Amino acid sequence: MNRHVTFFNRILLLIIAVALIGAGCAGGPLTTREKGAGIGTLGGAAAGGLVGAAVGRPAAGALIGGALGLGAGALVGDQLQGQENRSQQQDQQIQRNQAELERQRQELQRMRRQQGEY
Repeated sequence: MNRHVTFFNRILLLIIAVALIGAGCAGGPLTTREKGAGIGTLGGAAAGGLVGAAVGRPAAGALIGGALGLGAGALVGDQLQGQENRSQQQDQQIQRNQAELERQRQELQRMRRQQGEY
């Protein structure tokens, strides 16, 4: 009976893993938040499985560890994504400022040429 339960748990985990991988590949490229959540889930499941194995419940440990890792990984990924967004906004502002400076430099040169004509 115990062998059947273990076999069933392994099959169930395999099905869940395949479904999650398939769902993750269905959309566009993963965001930083999604990558963090995935890494956290895998790391948490691995750690939970090891702890669970020590007490005789590896599947339960992996599920609990995976859930905790998902939450932690999503939080870390969210913070990293926020930093990326701020960095991109700063880069865009720098480009706008440089374009405005170039426009003003050209306008100043045009005005100097006009003054030289008078």
